Amino acid sequence: MAKTLDEVAGALGGDVVGARRLDPSITVDGAIALEDFVLVGHPDYATLVVADRAGIRQLLDTEDASAAGRATALRSAVLVTHDRSRALREALEQSPFTAIVGAGRAQVSLLPEAVALLAVDEAAEDRLVTTGTRVLTQVARRGGVPAVVAELAHRTDGWAVLLDPHGELIASAGAGRLHVDDARAVAFGRQVRVRHPGLQVHHIGSGEDLSGYLVVASRQSSTSRGRALAAQCAALLDLLLRRHDQTATERLGRDVMIEALLSGGATAAELLRRWDVHESALTGFVISARSKAVDLERLMQRWLDDLGSVHIVTARHGGIMGFVRDEHAEALASLVENFESGAGMPLRLGLGSSAPVDALARSSAEAQRAHETAVAENRSVVRYQSLPTVRFVLDRLSGDSVGALVDVLEPLRAEPAPLIETLRAFLVLNGAWGAAAARLGVHRQTLAARVRAIEALTGLSLSDPDDRAAAWLSLRASERV
Repeated sequence: MAKTLDEVAGALGGDVVGARRLDPSITVDGAIALEDFVLVGHPDYATLVVADRAGIRQLLDTEDASAAGRATALRSAVLVTHDRSRALREALEQSPFTAIVGAGRAQVSLLPEAVALLAVDEAAEDRLVTTGTRVLTQVARRGGVPAVVAELAHRTDGWAVLLDPHGELIASAGAGRLHVDDARAVAFGRQVRVRHPGLQVHHIGSGEDLSGYLVVASRQSSTSRGRALAAQCAALLDLLLRRHDQTATERLGRDVMIEALLSGGATAAELLRRWDVHESALTGFVISARSKAVDLERLMQRWLDDLGSVHIVTARHGGIMGFVRDEHAEALASLVENFESGAGMPLRLGLGSSAPVDALARSSAEAQRAHETAVAENRSVVRYQSLPTVRFVLDRLSGDSVGALVDVLEPLRAEPAPLIETLRAFLVLNGAWGAAAARLGVHRQTLAARVRAIEALTGLSLSDPDDRAAAWLSLRASERV
């Protein structure tokens, strides 16, 4: 383990003196003879400067301008001497220097012993970094990027935040999620007040191949070990974040499979089963980026990995189109909205409605239309169901007709508020039970009980498309009254 100033003084058998002595917990990084000293290598570390009585006296008494500059630099170092005379000790106690006096070693052997003492610690530090790197590699095989970031935070006794090149959060550990804004500030050099001035920033990749930024805050005694371990971790994360680098053959294969899905029929359903997709329905989407700085393909791959979704996607017309599980559609919309607010780089997402896996062309066409609206109206996310079709209908109804629509759900208005909100969530999510229950924060059984209550009070059947349409029109009409 790296030794502090107090620990070094104890190991050498001396006392620390000085009117403005350095922090006793500062880490010592090296030892040198006074005649070879030029400057302190790093302000966060202390350097031992071994000197005899004559050298220290000359330093205390000098008035030469060049020597005075050297004396100023020595105030950030630690003088070490075997001499234990009372006169020298008193002079150093009144001086601006920090010194270890009365070291229990002969003056001639003091420098070699100090170097050897620190060398043993450096070897121990190297072994700890090597062991830590080995563990990080093993963790990467089992848990991927999040596990590596979590292990780094544990080993540095602090927190870690991994950001993509646009500043969007990829993973965090420790208290990292509480300090994402600080991490972004130091990663991008923003002129804001940072609550952790000692943060380390490591680039994942470089130049045009930049994959992100690793920001680490360490509370361990060895800053050098934490920095070395974080550098190794950054190299490992660079490999992990590039694992989905697709070849031209793979891209072509995905494009051909998407075409087969759009053709529909039993062939499409069978192809999805072979693709390890067993859902009976999917939702189409189209997404694009307004900035060429966004690597949209890589971003979508990572998002789909986080959602646990199969990559049913392909590149089309400068964007990405594909299909996701119905319950993942709203999660994808949230990712797009959060990306724009966090990274400041707008994305445009169009979502279709749920469609059977043997007839996905309809959902894809809806997603394309919604995407065109998102681009035209400068909106992050547009859902096909929210397009002006409903507004078009309501605008052409008389006041009595709109009132009749509102009355469809009148029995629910006298009931507890959760029934109206439950109906809205259920309809917005296309009747996807799991997604609706998750959005409402209730168990699926609770959701089922509420739906039965809604059907009993209104006389509607939410399994009937016409009744669902009537319920949605009633909700939209009530917003206009």
